[in-house]
Amino acid sequence: MQRVEPMTLFGYEKLQAEVKDLKEVKRPQVVKDIEDALEHGDLKENAEYHAAKEMQKNIDNRLAELQDILGNSQIVDPSELEHARISFGSTVCMTDMNTDEEVTYTIVGGCESNPDMGLISFGSPLAKQLLGKEEGDEVKVTLPGGEKEFEIDEVKYQEIVFECH
Repeated sequence: MQRVEPMTLFGYEKLQAEVKDLKEVKRPQVVKDIEDALEHGDLKENAEYHAAKEMQKNIDNRLAELQDILGNSQIVDPSELEHARISFGSTVCMTDMNTDEEVTYTIVGGCESNPDMGLISFGSPLAKQLLGKEEGDEVKVTLPGGEKEFEIDEVKYQEIVFECH
């Protein structure tokens, strides 16, 4: 069964831009650095050569990872989805029933997540346990830090802000 990576157009374009930068800027520069280092002679003690080869390996690994993600990507426009129940792109406002702390999260693709901005990955433990729930539901979630209980105050779609300007 093929793994599907849901993401917004923003996330897809962000990954495409990273691939372009790696292929057109960073990798050619590393190849040039390797050629320059080869001119220094003895490779055993040539730190520049070994650093450049390591960087080339890291770039190639990242390119392979990005190609895999993009190959499995499914662009989803959250504004077109129903948000009566929590789904991809939903913004969820909920209250921690133990501390009365209110938290708001938006469920996005893995490559788009930024917990500091309240953007959590579709595949994260919290998102997986929230999917399908609706306003008024009380939900017990098991997280790496232990079990928490939330009351879901609101489920809505709002335009997703991915970056601070």
